[in-house]
Amino acid sequence: MTPELDVYPGAFPHRPPPDLDSAGPLVEHDWQAFTAVEQMTNHWARPGWTEGYRAYYWMLTFPDAADLLSRAKVCQDELAHLGMDPVPEDGLHVTMTRIGSTTLVSNGQVRFLADLAQELPCTTFQIAAHPLAGSRGAVRFSLAPWSPLVCLHAALSEIGQRVGVPGGKPTAAFRPHLGVQYSNRERPAAPVIESVARLRGLEPVSLEISSVELVELRRTTGALPTYRWRVVRSVPLRPRSDLPTPSGQQQG
Repeated sequence: MTPELDVYPGAFPHRPPPDLDSAGPLVEHDWQAFTAVEQMTNHWARPGWTEGYRAYYWMLTFPDAADLLSRAKVCQDELAHLGMDPVPEDGLHVTMTRIGSTTLVSNGQVRFLADLAQELPCTTFQIAAHPLAGSRGAVRFSLAPWSPLVCLHAALSEIGQRVGVPGGKPTAAFRPHLGVQYSNRERPAAPVIESVARLRGLEPVSLEISSVELVELRRTTGALPTYRWRVVRSVPLRPRSDLPTPSGQQQG
């Protein structure tokens, strides 16, 4: 059973979509939330991310997803006039959940967590990355369906609790997304929304999720701030022979 999502002030959108599996309603829900934004914020102005800060996270990464990399580049090129910070092709990711700062999580806990993840009941699944929506601090692909992502988040959170790591937001607050570029200053949202709207007719890209990565994450500064990570353990999901293709997407 898919865990239930809930209204959560710290999440975007605050209110979860009514349907976690149908691409159309999910994409529209994301878009309606984005069009209600009046002011974009500076994504990088986040408390806690001081110089040298590092933290462990569970993430999905896409080093070999050629169709996704190509589609992201098209979107970034079309939005270059906005002056935002594009996510490099080797930086595209879906954040699943935070594990904790490297100062608060021991090496032993990391190993134990990774070993427990090897026994997760989650199977491989497919999602689609739909162009394009955003949040207060980023432009991003909408993802569909959400159910397998929510179930994976819940399973990762549960083993985190068993190991006793600080963890991140509860599964009830999870809002899956895949960032394309980050807002690097406060700005009116209307010009961004107008530009993003022109890209919403692009076809979705199919992604097969066959593993989840435990990473040590850091941020770089300079001309182009971005996230970088070191993969501590790549955990394969259980194979599934009857993997369906979610409706409303193309094969990658």
